[in-house]
Amino acid sequence: MSDSSSSPRPRRPLARPGFDPATQPWVLANEALPAVPPRLLTPDSLRGTLSQPSTWTLELSRDTDLRYPGREGAPVPAAVLIPLVTRDNGVSIMLTQRAAHLHDHAGQISFPGGRIERSDSTPEAAALREAQEETGLPASYVEVLGSMPPYLTATGFSIIPVVSLVRPGFDLAPDAFEVAEVFEVPLSFLMDPANHRLYEARLDDGRVRQYYGMPYGKHFIWGATAGMLRNLYHLLRHGFEPR
Repeated sequence: MSDSSSSPRPRRPLARPGFDPATQPWVLANEALPAVPPRLLTPDSLRGTLSQPSTWTLELSRDTDLRYPGREGAPVPAAVLIPLVTRDNGVSIMLTQRAAHLHDHAGQISFPGGRIERSDSTPEAAALREAQEETGLPASYVEVLGSMPPYLTATGFSIIPVVSLVRPGFDLAPDAFEVAEVFEVPLSFLMDPANHRLYEARLDDGRVRQYYGMPYGKHFIWGATAGMLRNLYHLLRHGFEPR
């Protein structure tokens, strides 16, 4: 999520986990859940799923009660774009690795996005603006499908995930100050709970923090990004479950 702002605001204290999230104890989080079948991961099926009212249950963040010091109080409204790129060999999800020096979520894997500014007419507009600012993704290549419920983070954000389809042919121009890398992961990999892990880290004060992680190659997707992907899985799996 972008650290940029169109208006000055007090800088909140740094929020760092204080542990290596990739090396903590973990268990598989598949809970006997099936993978979303490929037929439901096509562009047409995704359009249909996102256009229908759903009774799916939001799997809330497991660490919203463990706010970082100085991140208490009302959460900051934010929006991210979940860009589903329609490649010839299947749909993939575009992700970014944030620059290591950033104030919030430094070095982490994330969706493009950031704070909702007063100039943004809607959360969708904020997500599209931030995606273009961070990665250079032109809004003309993006088809917004819908939004998921807000996701509350331990860093004090209330994030609205905006799900979209992105047609290929775009050229990216990542902002080197904010983005270290832009890459894609097959949607089928992330929509298979066999690839979801539940990690547990013991904090210095004795409390235990749980979070999802999804290792993919050299990348470790964890925290809020993994939590939102887990919620996207629950949304899409209702496309093949009896109601």
